[in-house]
Amino acid sequence: MNYANKIAITTGDPNGIGAEITIKALNLLNLPPKDIVIISNKKVLNAYGSLNNNYEILDVEYDSKIRFGEVTKEAGDFSFRLLQKACEIEPKFIVTAPTSKEAMNLAGHKFSGQTEVLEHFLAHDGQKAEMLFVSKDFRVLLLTRHLPLSQVPKHLTKSLIIEKIERLRSYFQNKLFINRPSFALCALNPHAGENGILGDEEDKIILPAIEAVRNRGINITNPLPADTLFIKGVQNYLKGEKIPYDCYIACYHDQGLIPIKSVASEKTVNMTIGLDIIRTSPSHGTAFDIAGKNIANPESMIEAIKYCLY
Repeated sequence: MNYANKIAITTGDPNGIGAEITIKALNLLNLPPKDIVIISNKKVLNAYGSLNNNYEILDVEYDSKIRFGEVTKEAGDFSFRLLQKACEIEPKFIVTAPTSKEAMNLAGHKFSGQTEVLEHFLAHDGQKAEMLFVSKDFRVLLLTRHLPLSQVPKHLTKSLIIEKIERLRSYFQNKLFINRPSFALCALNPHAGENGILGDEEDKIILPAIEAVRNRGINITNPLPADTLFIKGVQNYLKGEKIPYDCYIACYHDQGLIPIKSVASEKTVNMTIGLDIIRTSPSHGTAFDIAGKNIANPESMIEAIKYCLY
């Protein structure tokens, strides 16, 4: 069957809230069945509720017991196989409910997240997946993703910065049709290194990378102190006004995600760009602590699905 015009939704870890928020989101959105294919297991779906519409379900085998809130290798393997199936059918969009990195690693799938799994199955000809967080026109790209903080400076090379900013520009030009987007770059160190007093990565690595991308016509700031860079953007977001930049670029995970999640925790969508298929997902995790209690908020999942409808 051809899925090229469908949104494929994976329900994530069966012991978390993924199936619950998928069911709630689809019931609230009430989308035409022809637009959606759910990749899951009927036993998993039935454990968390019932769908109002007759959506196609690609049933992936899961013989284990559902254990609300537990990390198990069986659940991790199931989560991985859902992603694999989503990539195999080549849909228009992929929407993924949360998975547990720990569970997937227990199952032998040594990936640091779903972004890396999707890159493994979908990338070709040197493609790399990038992690972009979006709420309306407030956007944050991560230069490094799920790394221990101690490893961030080792990974933050000139070539990495150039490549990721080029991919970001390509996304804006080819998907959002913004020819010359404006980017704001967070410094790695406090006070942007204070001329080497608080760190020299800005002078030795980041600024040379910025000069290189500027020479390619990219509109980007110098590395700026992250504690003040986001202030105007956050204020404008809360007032419903235009964000000063088309995208903020953060050096590491929490630097970029604290600002956007603080003001738009349930409205933020995690996007994978850089591959042929765009993937979206809620910005939160498996929420094992509330799994099976039917109290999970589907709002971020709704936003993730809605993004694919625009």
